[in-house]
Amino acid sequence: MIKKKFIEAKKQEFEIKEFIKTQLGKGRVSDIKIERTPVGEKIVIITSRPGLVIGRGGEIIQKVNTSLKKRFKLENPQIEVSEIQEAIFDAQTVADQIALSLERFGPLSFKLIAYRELDGISKAGALGAEIRLSGRLPSERSRSWRFAFGYLSKTGAIADIIVNRAQAKAFTRPGVVGVKVAIVPRDAKIPDKISISKKIIEEEIKEKLKKAEEEAEVKTKKKAKSKEKKKRKKTTKKKKEVKEEKKGGEEEAK
Repeated sequence: MIKKKFIEAKKQEFEIKEFIKTQLGKGRVSDIKIERTPVGEKIVIITSRPGLVIGRGGEIIQKVNTSLKKRFKLENPQIEVSEIQEAIFDAQTVADQIALSLERFGPLSFKLIAYRELDGISKAGALGAEIRLSGRLPSERSRSWRFAFGYLSKTGAIADIIVNRAQAKAFTRPGVVGVKVAIVPRDAKIPDKISISKKIIEEEIKEKLKKAEEEAEVKTKKKAKSKEKKKRKKTTKKKKEVKEEKKGGEEEAK
């Protein structure tokens, strides 16, 4: 009986979190914490954009509060907003930003988007980071791409402590693109830390970013040429049809 109640409570917590994220929109919420108190439910929304979450005069928060009372029958939900001081080290914020950029600019620019985010994380002083994109990028078949730099612990207890992980989904024209981000912040304490020259990392990322920009430019030019070619073919075909119609009309007149 106790086990069943515990599962139901956790299920409701998950549903509340998903509902709040949907209500506020992608890229606005990093995490949500729910605490049960004798007074009521305390809901802490962790975000890098508190202004967009609260709204003018607390309008958005009030709307969410009313919706929670109606949908989940919560008597007295107390919503608090906690601001992330360094959003660049928050994996969920970065993952959402990448997903939004892919939806806006299209999956063809995925390398440019990934390297730009990686460059920003590196310049902020992170010890390491990894971005994984999986989906139709850019071919018809689904595949996975990895962008990384610096130190990143994959397994063990230390990985759970120092690595900030998150994932997001980008809904693009070819299909859904999965985004996974892992970041080791600059203040993370690593027992087996090895110092790597920051200048070398920055130069490597800059080089990759430049290459990605060049590739994106080439793809854009190819796309423009293809459109121009199609347009010319269409014009030529139309001219030919007009010419044939004119010729047919002259023969009928004779």
